[in-house]
Amino acid sequence: MGNISQEPPPLIEDLKVTLNKTCLVFPLQETERKIMSLSSIDQVLQFNVETVHFFSAHPDFPPEKAAEKLRAALEKILVPYDYLAGRLRLNPKRADRLEINCNRAGAGFIMASSEFPLSQIGEFVYPHPAYRQLIVRDSFSMVLEDMPLCVLQVTSFKCGGFVIGISTNHATFDGISFKTFLENLSSLAADKPLAVTPFNDRQLLAARSPPRVTFSHPELLELKPSLGEEQIGSVFETTPAKLDFEFFRLTDNDISRLKEKAKSGNVKTKITAFNVVTALIWRCKALSTEEGSKNPSKSSTILFAVDIRSRLNPPLPQSYTGNAVLTAYAKATCGELEEGPFSRLVEMVYEGSSRMTDEYARSIIDWGETHKGFPLGDVLVSSWWKLGFADVEYPWGKPKYSCPVVCHRQDIILLLPDINGAHCGVNVVVVLPPKEMEKFRSLFHVFMS
Repeated sequence: MGNISQEPPPLIEDLKVTLNKTCLVFPLQETERKIMSLSSIDQVLQFNVETVHFFSAHPDFPPEKAAEKLRAALEKILVPYDYLAGRLRLNPKRADRLEINCNRAGAGFIMASSEFPLSQIGEFVYPHPAYRQLIVRDSFSMVLEDMPLCVLQVTSFKCGGFVIGISTNHATFDGISFKTFLENLSSLAADKPLAVTPFNDRQLLAARSPPRVTFSHPELLELKPSLGEEQIGSVFETTPAKLDFEFFRLTDNDISRLKEKAKSGNVKTKITAFNVVTALIWRCKALSTEEGSKNPSKSSTILFAVDIRSRLNPPLPQSYTGNAVLTAYAKATCGELEEGPFSRLVEMVYEGSSRMTDEYARSIIDWGETHKGFPLGDVLVSSWWKLGFADVEYPWGKPKYSCPVVCHRQDIILLLPDINGAHCGVNVVVVLPPKEMEKFRSLFHVFMS
């Protein structure tokens, strides 16, 4: 089974990054000035998502040449992805809704350098906070209506290797459409045509008129603006408490063993790698809290994203660029999580995903049109495991590793791919208060032993 739990090794806290050039890049051709509406899914995702992509030295593509290729590719890609050169703004007739002003204001581009070779960073798989230096957004305006929706930074290292850091507002992409964007960017950098023609029209996920909320949606929390009214915390909130950060590696063999445990309960649903890993995380997280371990009647809700592209009728185009993932949930008591068979937990995760039919998805979208709120649960599993960012082929090869720049938040657990590929296993990134982390680690080891 190997070393299944690891604290982060000592890592360089300051990558000694110098910003050498900062500029705006504009569409290569004239694009239409217009206003692009955002779906109710896009509306609640108005925060930046940052990823870093590590590349070894290439004899034909030193960092400066790769950076120039990327800058030229960015100019080209801002034509079919014209909204990326725009800016977010509030709808002048409805101040509670955002939209994109496709005004050709440009995307950000940064050339930077580090004083270190890549080998001194340590293992790339650890989502170290110092990675923030590899995509420095605040080089540009942080005012909403002036802030670039996309910033790309190329940072060279002493060894000749380099890192591409990309920051995009989440309202512009989900993980699947961002992967398509990377494929298109890499294709244009190789002087080839687009790999996939993007479908930018967000009206496909517009709310029905009038909106029809046909389910109760216990996984959603309505935010009420009344002064003095207490709000229940959502998983998107940060906490000032001291938090420990730990890394749990599950190999392909570990995952196969989890699947066998699920089969032993005569489960009648599809047993996937994601479902068994999520069920394990749910059990350990719920029982790691003091109340969860002492109160078997306490309820626990786990949240996870489901791609709805193929679940809608008719299905969305696979090249749809907006956010087409919704939050599914599974709910059980801590007693069920502790004493019940593992197969039943896997079934509940599967049932949560299966609940996301066309009508259920449309009901969530309509809920978002009539209410303001967020997903509500005890833990959110955010999976980057099989998005395949490291499979994208650039003119200088595939990344050695790709990962998000992480904000360490309690109750959000990340699934990241193994450095050798998603088929080799998964890295589970957990952030918890020290006592809860100790209990989580114990539960995880006991279950996997």
